[in-house]
Amino acid sequence: MRGVVEKASKLKYLRLANEQWQAKYDLLGTLVRRDLEARYKGSVLGNLWPLLNQLSQLLIYTYVFSIVLKVKLSLRGLPENNLTFGLWLFAGLLPWIAFTGGLSQAAGSVVGQSNLVKKVVFPLSLLPLVPILSTFIESSFGLMALILLVALTTHTLHVTLALLPLIWITQLLLTAGLGYLTAGLTVFLRDIPQTLNVLLNLWLYLTPIVYPASAIPEMWRNWIFWLNPMAAIAEIYRDLVLVGEVQHWGEWGVASAISVTFFICGFWVYKRLRPAFADVL
Repeated sequence: MRGVVEKASKLKYLRLANEQWQAKYDLLGTLVRRDLEARYKGSVLGNLWPLLNQLSQLLIYTYVFSIVLKVKLSLRGLPENNLTFGLWLFAGLLPWIAFTGGLSQAAGSVVGQSNLVKKVVFPLSLLPLVPILSTFIESSFGLMALILLVALTTHTLHVTLALLPLIWITQLLLTAGLGYLTAGLTVFLRDIPQTLNVLLNLWLYLTPIVYPASAIPEMWRNWIFWLNPMAAIAEIYRDLVLVGEVQHWGEWGVASAISVTFFICGFWVYKRLRPAFADVL
């Protein structure tokens, strides 16, 4: 009889836990949808603005590095011209734009929602995730445009596109981990967002996104790829969308391990600081 009661209690606990997770998932979806709607509310082009912003950055970087600085690039199956450089550049810029945009907004997500912080029943763990997921969804418009351009240029769609969700997991874990860390620290130190913007500007030029990895001195190249997860993520995007073959399995594995580590540490710091948010805000 006792065993039956214990089993019934466990089932009830699991059911309640599942209902709580489902409620949080539904709330997160609602918040992300509301955030996307609010970003460009009242504008004529609406959610097309993120794609236009991405394309404008693409044109600027392509002009500077391909036409002015005459950076040369050769990819298998693609002609060696400015269009190829643009496609290559766009494939690397997309994860970077999603990463930096989501992280920058996540850093101020708790401070900017002080009314929600003071509500006892609101799950504060969702706040940094909302801008991260919103920015990631916005970047998907650019990704669809990139895949279409590659298909028109090469007359093929690589089967490696099916692996994109795997690299998205790595990218989101890294962004969420750093987002939790900076969001928690910003409550107590308001210089974090400004400091983060400076560090991200430096990080961009330490990552082979606007220039090919071959431009990095060989003695430093492996260090960049193995210690900089965004370098691996950008190259994997190019492998999957442009090349059709994964050439950086090892770097992908290390980037995934680093991302998981950042997520665990960032969420742990956020969770430890969370009880004091309401008092400070």
